[in-house]
Amino acid sequence: MSDILVKNENGVATVTINRPQIRNTVTYDMWNGFAEIFDALSADKSVRSVILTGAGGDFSAGADISEFGKTRENLEKAKEYEVAVDKGCAAIMHCAKPVIAVNFGYTLGGGAHLAMSADFRYAHTEAKFGIPAANLSIVYGVQATRKLLALVGLTEAKRILYSAQRFNAEHAHRIGFVDHVSEAPMAAAVEFAGALAAKAPLTQGGAKYILNSVALQEFDTHKADALIDGAAASFDYSEGRNAFAEKRSPAFRGE
Repeated sequence: MSDILVKNENGVATVTINRPQIRNTVTYDMWNGFAEIFDALSADKSVRSVILTGAGGDFSAGADISEFGKTRENLEKAKEYEVAVDKGCAAIMHCAKPVIAVNFGYTLGGGAHLAMSADFRYAHTEAKFGIPAANLSIVYGVQATRKLLALVGLTEAKRILYSAQRFNAEHAHRIGFVDHVSEAPMAAAVEFAGALAAKAPLTQGGAKYILNSVALQEFDTHKADALIDGAAASFDYSEGRNAFAEKRSPAFRGE
C-alpha cells in the first residue's frame, strides 16, 4: 500500500497522505515522493487543480520522528533531511496548478509546511494546528518560516514558533493560517477545485508564480516576463477572446 495516493477525476487530482495508523506522519522517502508527484502533476495537462489531504482523521502530524535516529542522526544527515523536506514542499508551492490543502484532525510541524505550500487551506471545524519545533530544539526551516510569515504576519509567526502551542481552526482562520473553515471542508474544496479547473491554466500558473515569489522575496523578472509573454502568445488567449465574442464558455487547453 502506497504511503501517498494519487487519483485524477475530471481534471481534479487528489493527493492523499496514506499512513492513517500513525496520523499520516511523513518519512524521508515521502518528502522526496512529494517532489516527484507534484512535478508530474504540474506537467500533466489533464490536471487542472489539485487537492492535498490525509487519509483517516488527520492531515499530517508532521515528520516521522521515529526515524530521526537514522535520518537525522548527525548534522550532515539533518541537512540532507531538510533538503528533502524543502524539495517536496517547493514542488507543491511551484506546481503550476492551484493546490488546495484539506485539513482534518492534526496538522503539525512538517504537516504544517505541506499545508502552507498549498495555495489554499480548507479546514474542518475540529482541526488542530501547531509547529512543535521548540519542543525538539529544531529551528524551523527558512522556506517554511517564510511561508508562515507571509500567511500570519511577524508577531503571530513568532508566537507559533516560540511557544510550540497548538491552535484550533477558529484561531487559524482568524490569523490567516487557513482561509476556509466548515463541517465539510472536502466537499467545499472539491467544488472550488472544479470551478478553478474551468479557468485559464496559464493565467493561474503565471499569477501563482508572481504572487508567491513576491510574497517570499524570490522574484525573477525574466521568468515572470516569460510567463506573461507565453500567455499572450497562446492558443488559450485566442480561445478566451473568441469565446467572449461568441458568448460561450472557453475550452482552455493550457497551451
